[in-house]
Amino acid sequence: MGIREFPGGAPGGKSIAVGMRRSPDVSPRRLSDISPQLRQLKFLVVDEAIKEDLKWSRSVEDLTGGPVGLTSIEERILRITGYYGYQPWAASYKREEHPREPPGPAEAPAPAGTEAGGTARRHGGCGSCSRVRLRKALCGVAVALSVCASWAGCTQLAKQTFGKFDAPFTLTWFATNWNFLFFPLYYAGHVCKSTEKQSVKQRYRECCRFFGDNGLTLKVFFTKAAPFGVLWTLTNYLYLHAIKKINTTDVSVLFCCNKAFVFLLSWIVLRDRFMGVRIVAAILAIAGIVMMTYADGFHSHSVIGIALVVGSASTSALYKVLFKLLLGSAKFGEAALFLSILGVFNILFITCVPVVLYFTKVEYWSSFDDIPWGNLCGFSVLLLTFNIVLNFGIAVTYPTLMSLGIVLSVPVNAVVDHYTSQIVFNGVRVIAIIIIGLGFLLLLLPEEWDVWLTKLLTRLKVRKKEEPAEGGGDPGSGPQGKARRARPSLAR
Repeated sequence: MGIREFPGGAPGGKSIAVGMRRSPDVSPRRLSDISPQLRQLKFLVVDEAIKEDLKWSRSVEDLTGGPVGLTSIEERILRITGYYGYQPWAASYKREEHPREPPGPAEAPAPAGTEAGGTARRHGGCGSCSRVRLRKALCGVAVALSVCASWAGCTQLAKQTFGKFDAPFTLTWFATNWNFLFFPLYYAGHVCKSTEKQSVKQRYRECCRFFGDNGLTLKVFFTKAAPFGVLWTLTNYLYLHAIKKINTTDVSVLFCCNKAFVFLLSWIVLRDRFMGVRIVAAILAIAGIVMMTYADGFHSHSVIGIALVVGSASTSALYKVLFKLLLGSAKFGEAALFLSILGVFNILFITCVPVVLYFTKVEYWSSFDDIPWGNLCGFSVLLLTFNIVLNFGIAVTYPTLMSLGIVLSVPVNAVVDHYTSQIVFNGVRVIAIIIIGLGFLLLLLPEEWDVWLTKLLTRLKVRKKEEPAEGGGDPGSGPQGKARRARPSLAR
């Protein structure tokens, strides 16, 4: 292995990177084969000064992200030991595999001796990169507004529907059936956009590989799809039932706590990276829930509604974490097929529940002519639009901008409630809304936010130091400077 080239003690300097580049094709079979090198990894430190000198060297790339460098060794170690909680090289590995966009365009300093043509090409590349980011940002604004409008629209339309049709579970069942349209809509987009067109059967078989080598079998359907179908139905039913109890503003803001629950479950179950700012955000979310309960004086009606929407946020978080744990990440076609399968599960196995509720008169309506079909179809279309934009909007914009659409629906619902209901925005309710919204925004911060903030502050300090140095130079050197000194200033 390349690491055996290292001398004893703490390795450092350029010899580290060069030693790591030389790696034969032999892979370690046992953890004991590389135990001496594991002890040396503890002392693997690269000074900040050396990093700047070697930033563009190929050896450093091999050190941090090479196919036969330390990353592959780290993966083998984790695979042998079975412990995935601590991954010291995961940050650099993720940046190579899934590049993250920094908050602002970062211009690298030009090396000495750069020619004019190279400078023009570099500026042209930066310009095209800026245009791409601007286009993604504009698409993000459009996607965020679509998410906000569809989510607030279905919430308000559900509230209006319950005045004529008091059946939240039947409404949940009816809207979930529309999930069947996900894969047909995806295939229509595939036919319109893709250069290599496939038949429906070929595309279906390719997407079925998401479930394993055997595809979508009956066992996979009941073990990997059915539980998510139950969680999907339970999440929507609890959300709609909460709308019957409390106003839509409280429901929409409390549902924003699901992002805090996702972080807590991911930290416990998936062993995600611990971030103090997200712990603060989770505490703010819990404090906001308590304050929202106190805003109405702990009445049983409002307490039940708040418990229902918190339960909806919890099941939504459990759905997301279990999906990542059991199925991992899905491509667009695989996600569309999975959501269509949830619709099929709902039609086959959940249909009996509204029938039982109807005959037991828990959710009863006198005549089918009295059902507001327009409201039901409108709610289903808005919910389908919301899920389509939320699941496939990442193709054109940043996920953070998409998530902002959910939080933007809170003030929209507040304005509608102010004019259509008797909601009282007292101080406690306003503070609770602000606290939960602040916690939601803190959870949107990327994992490297502290690194970016440090780099930004460092650049600002460097620029402040450079400005006095430039101003302290001799501006009068040369004939133009002398002319400027001799010319009197007329602007007073």
